[in-house]
Amino acid sequence: MKRTPVHSDALRFGSLHARWAQLAPRERSMLLFATTVVLAALLWQLLLAPSLQTLRTATAQAQALDTQLQLMQSLQAQAKALQQQAPMGYDDAVRALNLATKQTLDSSAQINVSGDRANVTLQATSADALAQWLAQVRLNARATPVEARLTRIATPAGVTWSGTLVMGLPPR
Repeated sequence: MKRTPVHSDALRFGSLHARWAQLAPRERSMLLFATTVVLAALLWQLLLAPSLQTLRTATAQAQALDTQLQLMQSLQAQAKALQQQAPMGYDDAVRALNLATKQTLDSSAQINVSGDRANVTLQATSADALAQWLAQVRLNARATPVEARLTRIATPAGVTWSGTLVMGLPPR
């Protein structure tokens, strides 16, 4: 006679039921208690603990997302303001680029303009001055970096940058 899976499951269940009936009442109650504790721990680990962890961190995550949203809205406003600016002529852009370089970078930068590109060579330029210069050039000269080959140099006075920047200028 061939056993079917249903038949073997019934035999296993029957043997478990017989074993359960042989246990003393105290053993049955201890086994029920242990099973209840294991099921409660499993329920806690799989269902309740992750939900409580999410609840604990929700406020911090919401604040971080609010900060990120404000930054993105600020960047969006800047982008719209840049798009609404009137186009600038080539000569005005070169003048604004030279003026920004002289005011912000002074002797740590040299400019060589050829065509619609400006090659800017930097020598030990501070990071703050470089960031300020890039912002001025983007707004006032409407020049954007096309290529950058910069080297970061750590000095006791702070971080400096050396190398070349190729800036794109408006067409003639």
